[in-house]
Amino acid sequence: MESYPRDLLAYDNLASLYALQGQYEKAVEMHRAESRVAPNLGLAYQNLANNALALQRFDEARQLAHEGQTRSPNDFILRDALYALAFLDADSAAMAEQRKWFASKEEYENYGLALASDTEAYAGHLGKARELTKQAVDSAIRVDSKEGGAIWQENAALREAALGNSAEAGQSAADAMKLAPASPGAKSEAALAFAMAGDTARAESLAQDLNKRFPLDTQMQSLWLPAIQAQLALDRKNPATALKALPADSAIELGQIQFAINISCLYPVYVRGEAYLAAGQGSAAAAEFQKILNHSGIVWNCWTGALAHLGVARANAMQSRNSQGADADAARVRALAAYKDFLTLWKDADPDIPILKQAKAEYAKLQ
Repeated sequence: MESYPRDLLAYDNLASLYALQGQYEKAVEMHRAESRVAPNLGLAYQNLANNALALQRFDEARQLAHEGQTRSPNDFILRDALYALAFLDADSAAMAEQRKWFASKEEYENYGLALASDTEAYAGHLGKARELTKQAVDSAIRVDSKEGGAIWQENAALREAALGNSAEAGQSAADAMKLAPASPGAKSEAALAFAMAGDTARAESLAQDLNKRFPLDTQMQSLWLPAIQAQLALDRKNPATALKALPADSAIELGQIQFAINISCLYPVYVRGEAYLAAGQGSAAAAEFQKILNHSGIVWNCWTGALAHLGVARANAMQSRNSQGADADAARVRALAAYKDFLTLWKDADPDIPILKQAKAEYAKLQ
């Protein structure tokens, strides 16, 4: 940038690196500098909008997205951002408007279907989510994007595992790997999905391959592999090892995942929350799940955002059991409120989802 101040790629590359590391304020600075060099560049606006979302500055993100559309009306990433903002506002009409645009563009239709699938899953409408995922995968394959289809399929595998449907998770992860066996993104998600589904052999095999292929990839070494190893430790009923594999948070765990449709589902944070629960550390677990809720502009409509409510409930219920007197009473009140938040969110969810049955039983016992 010092030698070639009008070389836009330099600004964009540095901004992208900051976003990957979760340093969104610094990314904003670089994109602002980029837009000063090229005021009509749509690319800067899409990144600025996403960075604003990540920083929970929703009004600013909305303004940037609309400004970017005047310069680049067919920018699908701006449409993603507008869909996210509509979801966060619970504005179904605005979400439908963006879905209509995606449906009108053959090459981007799969993105709209994937977004809609995540939204249905967020509310516990698993049957609808499964059908939309199938449509998204088929749409991606039609435009010769097998890797895109694999990512959508692996997203489904992860949520099936989290919801307690281990067999479905394993099958979905395996199907996705057939579509794009060399994709690092699909393979990372597959390894975590297999681990969450209890298929330790396949998860370990994929993790070993990823570690060998990407020894210098920062996100692989700092996010994906630690989360996979932590989940494998949880499979072996060893939460202490899980927490050692996935140490205390740093900015990078909030970093943008480039192959994701949202900014990030914060999988490492979710797994760490589960590890603290397994270790009997309710207060620490609550803090991890709350972190997901506090970063809705990063998580968007990912299933982790919905299940974080249940995580907070379980963590506070644990605190109540392990405390006495006023502390126990306060934790119980917090737990009841969080269970109610989750069950209200899933008020018309498919009734046969294992984690929903568990949540209802836990709530009834606590009352």
